[in-house]
Amino acid sequence: METKWFTLRTAEDKERIAQAADILRRGGLLAIPTETVYGLGADALNEDAVLRIFLAKGRPQDNPLIIHVPDSSWLARYCEDVPPEAYALAEKFWPGPLTMILPRKPIVPLRTTGGLETVGMRCPDHAVTRAIIEKAGVPVAAPSANTSGRPSCTTAEHVREDMWGKIDGIVDGGPCEVGVESTIIDLTVTPPQLLRPGGLPLESLIDALGEVTVDKAVTQKMGEGEKPRAPGMKYRHYAPKAPVTVVTGGAKASARYLLTHASEDAGVICFDEFVPLFAGHIVHPLGASGDKRAQAQHVFDALRTFDETNVGEIWAQCPDSKGLGLAIGNRLKKAAGFHVEDADDGKIVIGITGGTGAGKTSLLRALQKQDACVLDCDRIYHEMLGSDESLRAALRKAFGGAIFRADGSVDVHAIGLIVFHDKEKLSELDAIVRAHVPRECARRMAASDKKLIGLDAIKLIECGLGAICDATVAVTAPEEVRVKRIIARDSITEDYARSRVAAQQSAEYFRTRCDYEFVNDLPTAAAAENAAEVYIHTIIKTLKEETER
Repeated sequence: METKWFTLRTAEDKERIAQAADILRRGGLLAIPTETVYGLGADALNEDAVLRIFLAKGRPQDNPLIIHVPDSSWLARYCEDVPPEAYALAEKFWPGPLTMILPRKPIVPLRTTGGLETVGMRCPDHAVTRAIIEKAGVPVAAPSANTSGRPSCTTAEHVREDMWGKIDGIVDGGPCEVGVESTIIDLTVTPPQLLRPGGLPLESLIDALGEVTVDKAVTQKMGEGEKPRAPGMKYRHYAPKAPVTVVTGGAKASARYLLTHASEDAGVICFDEFVPLFAGHIVHPLGASGDKRAQAQHVFDALRTFDETNVGEIWAQCPDSKGLGLAIGNRLKKAAGFHVEDADDGKIVIGITGGTGAGKTSLLRALQKQDACVLDCDRIYHEMLGSDESLRAALRKAFGGAIFRADGSVDVHAIGLIVFHDKEKLSELDAIVRAHVPRECARRMAASDKKLIGLDAIKLIECGLGAICDATVAVTAPEEVRVKRIIARDSITEDYARSRVAAQQSAEYFRTRCDYEFVNDLPTAAAAENAAEVYIHTIIKTLKEETER
C-alpha cells in the first residue's frame, strides 16, 4: 500500500486539509496529530474502516476505540442521554486531553466500541485535526497510531516506523505537546470513575466534579476474564522489546536503587539530574525530577529509543502520582507489565564535601554520634583498586600495564604522574571514577542497616554523588585557618600547605553547589564538634519534616 505524507502545521492549508479528509471519507486510514499522541483515524461509523484499524495495529477487537469530534455539539449525534456534567466538562476542558465515556446511540457500531454499550468521546486540541474532521464530516475513531503493545507515537516519524505501507496517509502536524494519551472519565456511573489517567490531571476532574473514584486497573493489572471499559486498561501497552522494571519512591532514593540494581547491559530511563551517574549505560533522560510536563513529553520517546539498541533490560525511574505523574507512572508500569520495585527504604543520605583543612571531620563525627554509617569515598576508591576487576580493567585500558606493580597492585602515584601533565588523561580518569565509585557507594549504602548515611568526598559534586544525597553540606573555612590546620596535621611547610589549598576548588565553588554550608572557623576541635552536632541535628529534622509532607 502506498502511504501519502501530508505536512500540515496550520489549518489554513485548505487544499491539504481536503486531501487528508477525503481519505477518511472514502473509508481509508489516516494517522492524525493531537496534543496527546498521534492517532490512527478512520470513519467511526464505517465498520470496514474500523476493522482496518484493528488489523493495521494488531489490536485486540475487544479493546474499544475513542471517537474524535470537532466540538461538543456532536455529542448528541452519537450518545444517548448526555448528562449535564458532560457538557460542563466539555465547556471547561475541550478542546483538550479528556475523553468522556457515555451511552452510545445505535448509529455507533459495536465494532467501534469493542462490543460495549458505551462510547468514548473526545475533542482533540489540535487545529489541523479538528479541521480534517470537520471537512470529512464524519466522527473519527482514532486509537494511538502505534503497533499494538508498542510505545505510543508522539511524532509523525514514530508513526512512519510502525505504519508505513499499512495505512493510506500520515499527517505530520509536528511533535505532540502533551505526550501521553487523554484522560478517560466514565460518566455512566455514580460517582464518575477515572478509567485511564492522562494529559488532564485527576485533580482537575475532582475540582470540576467533586468526588471521582479511580478504577483499580489504573494501578494494577487487570484479570484475564475482565473486559476493558476503555482503551489501555487490560492489555500490555507501551512496551519496548526489552523487559522493563519501574522503580518508585523519592527521586534520590530511586536513583540510588538503580545504581545498585541495574546491570552493565541495562538501559536506564532517569531524571535529568542523575544522567551523569549512569556513565557506561545507554541512558534516556526523562526530564528533571520536578518537571512532569517534560516527563510526559519524553516518556514514550524514551521507551522507543531502546528498541534501536541491544540492551538486555530497562530500568526506569517513576515520578510520584501527583498531577501528570499518575499518567506517566501508569504508562511506565504498563510498559513493565506492572513489574515495580519500591526504593523508599527510609534512609537519609547526607554528603559532606569541602577542601582540605576546612574541617569536615567535625561534621563526620557529628554524624557518627547520630549512629550514621559514614562512607569515605576516597577510601572506597582505593579499596576498589585492589578488588574491583571492572575498575582495574578500565584503568589498564586507559593507562597501560605500567600503572600496575609486580604484585598486581595499582600504583596511584604512577597514574598521578600521567594525568598531571595530560588534561585529556585526567578527564579520562575522572570518567572512569564516575562510572565505578558511585555504584559501589550506592551498594554500600544499600547494604548498611543504618538509616542515616554520611558520604565523605572532596569530589562529591564532580563525581555525581551529590545528586543522590538527600542533602549536601559544604564545609568551608578561611584560607589562613585551613593553612594552619594542614601544617599542624601533616607537619608540612607553609608554602606546601598554601599550594595544596590553591590547587583545590574555592569555598565559593562548594558553597554554590551544595544545599548547606557549615563555616568551620571555630578555634578548637571541641567547639567545632559541638556546633556540628547542632547543625547536623537541624538538617536531619528538616529532611524528616520534608518527607512527612
